[in-house]
Amino acid sequence: MNWGVFEGLLSGVNKYSTAFGRIWLSLVFIFRLLVYVVAAERVWTDDHKDFECNTRQPGCTNVCFDHFFPVSHIRLWALQLILVTCPSFLVLMHVAYREAKEQRLREASGDKYRCMYPNPGKKRGGLWWTYLFSLIFKASVDVVFLYIFYRFYKNYTLPWVVKCKLPPCPNVVDCFISRPTEKTIFTLFMVVTACVCIVLSLIEATYLIGKR
Repeated sequence: MNWGVFEGLLSGVNKYSTAFGRIWLSLVFIFRLLVYVVAAERVWTDDHKDFECNTRQPGCTNVCFDHFFPVSHIRLWALQLILVTCPSFLVLMHVAYREAKEQRLREASGDKYRCMYPNPGKKRGGLWWTYLFSLIFKASVDVVFLYIFYRFYKNYTLPWVVKCKLPPCPNVVDCFISRPTEKTIFTLFMVVTACVCIVLSLIEATYLIGKR
């Protein structure tokens, strides 16, 4: 990852965000993205390799693992982070479009040029709607993924032992998850930070509507 480019994008997002938006961005960058890159990704690297069942029946372990973990937890988290940060860059693109349009008008009009966007980053007109849509989309993405995680991992916790009786397993077998306590802690941490981000997005949307 080119951290210089990423830092530039974050600086641009910060520039056009409200105070609540800056808090949200800091929370996502420090407590979600960095935790994912530095620690969480390594915790789940052994999820399939160290998933063991008390049987030697060929295929049983793979079938049970696929049943209890239909989608990798860490890949879901990565997809959530991607989808939740994309709307912020949409605001940047809208501001860049305004600036480019202003430049084209300046070059085409010459001495008769009248400024259309004195402050391209000011949240008025279409940019206001873009910014509001980004807030609603970010909150919706977090809500949807919280529901998905809840469906896949009941109460957001991973049990020490899971019982599996799917074919080709000969009978009910016990399967053991690698480091379930550590994974549960990271999952709960993810849930809490996502809930805080949802609240911040809703507060910022309310603030934006009230200010207008």
